[in-house]
Amino acid sequence: MTETARDLMSSVVIDQEHFAYVDLKKLLSPSQLQRLPYSIRILLENVARCTPEALEPVLARAIGQGPDCEVPFQPNRLMFHDTTCLPALADFAGMRDVVAELGGDPAAMNPQIPAVLTIDHSVIVERYAEAGAVEKNLDIDFRRNSERYRFIKWAQKSLDNFGVIPPGTGIIHQMNMEALAKVVWESRTEDGQPLLHPDDMVATDSHTPMINAIGVLGWGVGGLEGQAAMVGEPVPINFPQVIGFRVTNTLRPGVTATDLSLHVAEILRKRSVVGKFVEFTGPGLTTLSWAARGTVSNMAPEYGATVVFFPFDDQTLDYLQLTGRSAELCLQASSYMHIQALYRRDDLPEPEFDELIELDLASIEPSVAGPYQPHQRQPLSRSGLSFKEEVLGGGNLISGPQAQQFVEPSFGQSIGHGAVVISAITSCTNTANPAQMIQAGLLARNARRLGLQRKPWVKTSLSPGSQVVADYLAEADLLQDFSALGFELAGFGCMTCIGNSGKLEEHVEAFADQGLKGVVVLSGNRNFEGRVNPKVPAGYLASPALCVAFAIAGTIETDLTREALSQDAQGQPVYLHDLMPSDEEVAALVARVVKPEFFQQRLATVWDGTHHWQALSAEGSVQFPWDARSTYLRRPQYLADIQAEPKASLAIQGARALMVLGDNVTTDHISPAGAIPANSQAGEWLLERGEDPQDLNQYSTRRSNHEVMLRGAFTNKSVRNRLLGEQQPGPGAWAWNADHSQCLPLYDAAQSYTGTPMVIFAGINYGAGSSRDWAAKAQALLGVRAVVARSIERIHRSNLIGMGVLPLLFEEGQGVDDLDLDGSEHFDFAGLDELTVGDNRIGLVVRRADGSQDERQVIARIDSLQEIRYLTNGGVLPYVIRKVVKRTRH
Repeated sequence: MTETARDLMSSVVIDQEHFAYVDLKKLLSPSQLQRLPYSIRILLENVARCTPEALEPVLARAIGQGPDCEVPFQPNRLMFHDTTCLPALADFAGMRDVVAELGGDPAAMNPQIPAVLTIDHSVIVERYAEAGAVEKNLDIDFRRNSERYRFIKWAQKSLDNFGVIPPGTGIIHQMNMEALAKVVWESRTEDGQPLLHPDDMVATDSHTPMINAIGVLGWGVGGLEGQAAMVGEPVPINFPQVIGFRVTNTLRPGVTATDLSLHVAEILRKRSVVGKFVEFTGPGLTTLSWAARGTVSNMAPEYGATVVFFPFDDQTLDYLQLTGRSAELCLQASSYMHIQALYRRDDLPEPEFDELIELDLASIEPSVAGPYQPHQRQPLSRSGLSFKEEVLGGGNLISGPQAQQFVEPSFGQSIGHGAVVISAITSCTNTANPAQMIQAGLLARNARRLGLQRKPWVKTSLSPGSQVVADYLAEADLLQDFSALGFELAGFGCMTCIGNSGKLEEHVEAFADQGLKGVVVLSGNRNFEGRVNPKVPAGYLASPALCVAFAIAGTIETDLTREALSQDAQGQPVYLHDLMPSDEEVAALVARVVKPEFFQQRLATVWDGTHHWQALSAEGSVQFPWDARSTYLRRPQYLADIQAEPKASLAIQGARALMVLGDNVTTDHISPAGAIPANSQAGEWLLERGEDPQDLNQYSTRRSNHEVMLRGAFTNKSVRNRLLGEQQPGPGAWAWNADHSQCLPLYDAAQSYTGTPMVIFAGINYGAGSSRDWAAKAQALLGVRAVVARSIERIHRSNLIGMGVLPLLFEEGQGVDDLDLDGSEHFDFAGLDELTVGDNRIGLVVRRADGSQDERQVIARIDSLQEIRYLTNGGVLPYVIRKVVKRTRH
């Protein structure tokens, strides 16, 4: 600890024990501290404690006396889920190999801060609406993924500071809130004193801000940035603007946290919030439960905010006690947050913000979001109309699909476009909220009493974010009511929310191939076209209770606010208001069944896993024994040929355009997560190596095999390469080969450009969606050196830099259409060796086949010196390797 940090230290006695802490009141006057947003107070403490040499410009910017600057955030812990951690572990194993080959000590490549993997992204809803579905889905999961899971066990035995929450336990963000987050962290000073500080963290998932709901500062990072943090590198951000979201009044009866979160997403998506902090404030904050806050914070990436922060207050302390945190931790948290002016109270002045948004909670109405984007909020009454307008072309058969009816006698009626074919209570977004889960269970109970059932074409599932949810639902005797409506427990993981929805009901699967435009209704956070299931184009985000209601109705076109869902045994119409329990009924049952002992019991076994997990074994070693026959684990290709020193120049000359893409290209479009089709290039590669067609698995499970992932890149059927015009031969990305003689699948086309730097051009929101490092890795391995777009989402931008790919922006008001490209052009980029922190004007020279050339300016925004280091080294991993080699080579 430096002298600067020591000068800022104070001590406090809590329960007769002395603790040191970095005192914010020694940094700022009381009035200055009071004006700062709570999230910035925590950020300042982190810099003062961990990187005091960077404190002066950060402090000056915080109090409005300095320019924007870099903030070197140093998390005290890190979390992964399996589809980001498996590639990270493969990278770690590969980096150990390269360090050894360059003469360094491979054992020195080790996590420097605690890293926890939650395995939640692999289990699929294969079995549903039947007893024992949880066990059966886990059986299939372990049959397919045992090699991956043994590799994780190798990592457990071979790496320090690495823990694993096994499959079937819960979802990363709910595990973080319920079990791992401490709000206040205890570590040690250099001379061994106990040191208290905020629990600062990052995780390799875009929905990490859910932890902001309980006053923990944390956000999502790309897998590559997460790996750098794991070995002790800072997570640099530009000093964030903070948008205050001031709430007044209280939610009306019957309005849920889902409704609030969808309104917030709608409001903030219309504003420029990428890279900014959002912090809730105002007198209405006290009326929002910890669970409602979690639902709102979880949705942060759907509008690009880095964090959606709720300051620590009485609600937060109640949550720590409810979830069985120790009395010692609760006392530490309340005492520390109070003395550091981090404990929000209604009688304290509200902070000052860069912008302020006002929202009257009483104005929120029941809503869904869809059919394609989380911010497409619709009043519940307009769900059917929005489907007709957005998916069916407003009923105009010239622009929309022709009306069709699909007949299966066992259904008892025909179905058409708009049929709800999946209804899933899924995702930690809403299943972490006891009020919403109890509300849905009571609605199911009321429906069951009236003899109502789900429609037979609806695939239904219940996959909560933790086992505690099943515990309190069982205590309330609601599991059998869910089961009677088809919402049998299917597993404890992300499942449908991330696209692991499995196949549709068998007849519906065939109808989808024949043109049925079905709908998925889910209590998740994303509904991009085809994300949940590639055969279902439309998706609506809804509360758990509405998921049950739409399963009964069977079609999105039912107006649940005024039309009957179904008929009871006497043929009488049954409406949503007949089934929906009152808020008072829900609150009373929540108070009775949600108990601290449930959380304590589950915490005691959180690391144990099921019998499937316990049966797996692996040996530890410094270097991993790669198997050339493996179709899951390959030594990473992007770690091949790394030299001891980086290249001398970042210059790009003679580049070619691989693709020109439109707006809103998500990481799902770039690197799919769903099932690998047998007739795809990736599927054919696997089948050639003896894989069973039934076990090709998901792309998300094959991310430690570059051969599969490269062949899957940009194969989403919605991707269109605009360089091809109407000549695109099939769905997914195609491209011209190097001599412009053939139009080939993207993977094949890219091979013809070997040695030539490639460029991808795009529109707005490029790389939105999941924090998927393979979206950047795939582009780098395809030969892409730069992406030029109108805007690039925060985490994908970070991942591109992490792979040594330059994220460049068109100047305001300009776009790729202004370049009038046909694919034959060559591009030179001037000024890349003079990059500095800030906006860099880069010269783009477009050389055309007829000998003419155009010159334009594009912008290379650099947020930190660390980003320049990564780019100079060709990415995060080469940078870390060279650093370890220099430190350990003898």
